[in-house]
Amino acid sequence: MNYFRTAMLLAGLTALFMGVGYLIGGASGAMIALVIAAATNLFTYWNSDRMVLSMYGAHEVDRSTAPELVGLVAELAGRAGLPMPRVFLMDEVQPNAFATGRNPQNAAVAVTTGLMRQLSREELAGVIAHELAHIKNHDTLLMTITATIAGAISMLAQFGMFFGGNRENNNGLGIVGSILMMILAPLGAMLVQMAISRTREYAADNLGARIAGQPMWLASALVKIEGAAHQVPNYEAERNPATAHMFIINPLSGHGVDNLFATHPSTQNRIAALQQLAAELGTRPAPSVGANENYPPRSPWGRSSSRGPSRGPWG
Repeated sequence: MNYFRTAMLLAGLTALFMGVGYLIGGASGAMIALVIAAATNLFTYWNSDRMVLSMYGAHEVDRSTAPELVGLVAELAGRAGLPMPRVFLMDEVQPNAFATGRNPQNAAVAVTTGLMRQLSREELAGVIAHELAHIKNHDTLLMTITATIAGAISMLAQFGMFFGGNRENNNGLGIVGSILMMILAPLGAMLVQMAISRTREYAADNLGARIAGQPMWLASALVKIEGAAHQVPNYEAERNPATAHMFIINPLSGHGVDNLFATHPSTQNRIAALQQLAAELGTRPAPSVGANENYPPRSPWGRSSSRGPSRGPWG
């Protein structure tokens, strides 16, 4: 059902894109719009991972610089039946993570230093398994495509504002219609993009929990990350809000309920789904967790941070 919903939403986004092109230039405008989108997608297909990793100043780590982190990624990738992805670390206080790459053979997992300091090893495993699930489900490519098409729709809508539509088609768009198109088309594209993102987050939570073997590891991690996202700003994400959907928790702001403008599902709803999965899998009873609960900062390996700042898992 998740895949069907995603396919339908992506088809709707494509139809909206071609519709904007048609309103601007008729049938030829729709075809030109499609060619532009194809060229843009081709570029992002090959370069999106490098672009976003560079944007966040992520640096690659290996077994010599971060042996326990890379070892954990390797173990979980093996469980997921995936090739070993490249592992990146972002010097960012806010705990968060994302995956990128055009396919499992060219994938990367990036985590922040804040995530490494504040999560236990089990919670970190839940987060990494979630990101590997995105890779296994090819969500990294899907979200790149949807973001590109949504951006192209906004660009075309603004372009159409200057030309007032295709008068030869007598579509009656006019100046009022052009203004409405400029406002409503990007809004519709954004809503579809966010709906796709939310659908894929639920699917990645489910598969990631199965990869890790303990759904409540991820549930506990989500609570900590959600709480920190309200308090610790991610300035790079604020400058590049179009990348917010990539992270495991929205790095810009929190949302208490699922709504039309949320890039992610409600954390409470995600936790409820993970609790239900834990019961289905017969894992140990879920701890009581809530979106507003406060957790003491911990290092990745379970040591309390009250004794001083954590140096990270590699010493």
